[in-house]
Amino acid sequence: MDVKKLKWCCRQSSGIKIEEPNDNLAKEYLENAEETLLVLQTIKKESNMWLATTKYYCEYFSVYAMLQKIGIKCEIHDCTIELAKFLEEMGIIPKGYSKILEGDKALRIANQYYLKNIPIRINSRELTEFILNMKNKVNSITLDEINKARGEIRRIIS
Repeated sequence: MDVKKLKWCCRQSSGIKIEEPNDNLAKEYLENAEETLLVLQTIKKESNMWLATTKYYCEYFSVYAMLQKIGIKCEIHDCTIELAKFLEEMGIIPKGYSKILEGDKALRIANQYYLKNIPIRINSRELTEFILNMKNKVNSITLDEINKARGEIRRIIS
């Protein structure tokens, strides 16, 4: 986790904002992740752009659900990834998830914006496991863990 980057994210108008935790939005983001996984399974293998995009959003929505559960809003994807690193260090989300998210974001950008047509490897079992692990973490995080994460973010940004 890069403290300077987190501080930068907090200064941006669409960057990190601490809000009230929102169980309903967390649930909706998890549902979006699951729906996106279903969409991913219908995409033809010839479309590396859409495979990359939907794979990334399966993961992104899962992680963003945790941010909503904690009460953190962030509309900048790089900042969301930095927050994922922070949550890994706190033991709130599984280690390595931020790296997966970061790599798949790069593939999405390469295929979606630069039309690189890089082949995308989809392992449905691993992707389903990613979503389920995040869902379990969202549903099992304690109030103490939420307050600790919020307190640490406040400490970092002040």
